[in-house]
Amino acid sequence: MTRTRRIALTGIGLLCLMAPVLAHHSFEVEYDSQKPVGGTGLIAKVEWTNPHMRIYVDVTDAQGVVTNWNLELGSPNSVLRRGWTRADLRVGEQVTFKGYGGRKILTRAVAQAITLADGRAFTGASGAPDAPRAQ
Repeated sequence: MTRTRRIALTGIGLLCLMAPVLAHHSFEVEYDSQKPVGGTGLIAKVEWTNPHMRIYVDVTDAQGVVTNWNLELGSPNSVLRRGWTRADLRVGEQVTFKGYGGRKILTRAVAQAITLADGRAFTGASGAPDAPRAQ
């Protein structure tokens, strides 16, 4: 194998290894830490997918208008390590959330805290500035 070919293959290999790193977004690109949001509503959908879990919550305002919030959390594995299970986040259950709003999509947020109707709370989410780090 020629030297040029080895260098080219090494370069391609390094690019392939870097792709996941380059594809990941930072908190500040997607969300605004100066735009706190929150609400109480019913879980419409839960996605246990990587790299970030998503919970969709239907919030009804005083005029009866329903807004579907798309909440981003950490990875499913990080949520499970914090003691939550799939049974804890069920469609139709009431939750209260706090987080930081999206820069472009106004009904999207990174969840800082989600509290179930029974008072159990999940804190710390994907990249939120004040999220506690997993131990």
